[in-house]
Amino acid sequence: MHKLVISILGPDRPGIIAAVSRALLEADGNIENVAQTILQSEFSGTFIVSVPREVTATSLQQQLAMIMAPLNMKVYVKHFERIAANPRLIDAEPFVITTRGPDAKGLVAAIAEIIAAHGANVSNLQAVFKGGSDPDRNIMIYEVDVPKDVDQGAFYTQLRERATQLNLKISIQHRNIFRAINRV
Repeated sequence: MHKLVISILGPDRPGIIAAVSRALLEADGNIENVAQTILQSEFSGTFIVSVPREVTATSLQQQLAMIMAPLNMKVYVKHFERIAANPRLIDAEPFVITTRGPDAKGLVAAIAEIIAAHGANVSNLQAVFKGGSDPDRNIMIYEVDVPKDVDQGAFYTQLRERATQLNLKISIQHRNIFRAINRV
């Protein structure tokens, strides 16, 4: 067995996951991880699958493209490349950074640049921009792994300063605290 990464993009509709998972089953594949979302009306799914050695990225891409064509979906398949973990991120602490405020170009870039400058890694990002100045209509949630050796005071200060410049309200919490507070 070896691993492949599959990306599926296209207009959302019922049956996409069923079609992909059926094709993988027929290829004797096993879905190990999947992340799927709908952004506005666009489906986006990424799958990491293990398949028999004789199933190549090219052959699986051709099979999936044929199955997904009637659904107007685009398919990309590549070999999974395991890379060594960044040693600084092995002992990282998980944080959740939430911003709310008026929509403007460059919001994600402005916050992500500070995160990157401190060597932190965004492991998940959700951003919903519905326009206008109502802060409840424009929300970004970054799940971030912050290396333990980062000067957290400087990191927080820079994030808060940038948020103020952008007229954003910002919250920075350890993920465990975020989950405890936001538990339903």
